[in-house]
Amino acid sequence: MRFLAEILGNLGIGAQQALALALLLPFFPLLLLIRRRIRETGRPPLRAISGYAALQEYLGQSAESGQAAHVSMGTGGIGTTVTAESLAGLTVLQHVAEYSEATGLKTIATVSDPSLFPAALDVMRQAYEARGYALAFDPTSVRFISPNRAAYAAGVMDILAHAGVGCSLMVGNFGDEFLLMAEVGGRNEVRQVGGTTSALILPFVYASVDETLLGEEIFAAGAYLRQRASHLASLAAQDWLRTGIILAIVVGAVLRSLV
Repeated sequence: MRFLAEILGNLGIGAQQALALALLLPFFPLLLLIRRRIRETGRPPLRAISGYAALQEYLGQSAESGQAAHVSMGTGGIGTTVTAESLAGLTVLQHVAEYSEATGLKTIATVSDPSLFPAALDVMRQAYEARGYALAFDPTSVRFISPNRAAYAAGVMDILAHAGVGCSLMVGNFGDEFLLMAEVGGRNEVRQVGGTTSALILPFVYASVDETLLGEEIFAAGAYLRQRASHLASLAAQDWLRTGIILAIVVGAVLRSLV
């Protein structure tokens, strides 16, 4: 153990990094095994999450009524401590973009962080290029508003009030500005789905939108919306590892109490 610790120390890997590496090492072979099994046996059953079911329903209602869909990926960016939340928002945008290309639904995507703007633009463009309709893509459908939270909220509020929006999907990292945006959406009868991992903001989300994605549910967007084997396998692998960690904690606590 001391020899291994010296090797890790020479590589610049500390105790916390070593623990994270130890948890990740069994993840990848487990992911590959589950992915192979899914391809052989088909899609596994998933726990029903009302937020994703409502998201699909709201998109359909907006398309039928000729209204637009608004997608917000929050006020975080890429390369920050909230990158995972921003990527979850991008996954939602990717699904909406593909739905928009297939149905003609107008989509307005808004971003606050400059690092997220090109990513959102690329996601929207690829959805149209993949089906051979690159010329139908409107670059103005992705709008960079402001890195200032208050200014971003003001821009989104204006869109929800005046752009003929039928549904608003807000998934990512948010602060107090979420309540301002959701309040305007509710006042204009916009159907709303909100999701974030912040324990401080989740009460605002739950109280102000029609459907809520609670905490880590936003990271399951790929499995629930896109349903690809890789997304489903990743979700299943995370559940298995979580179960293993819980069992290890319980067994460790019991053994420690018996010593």
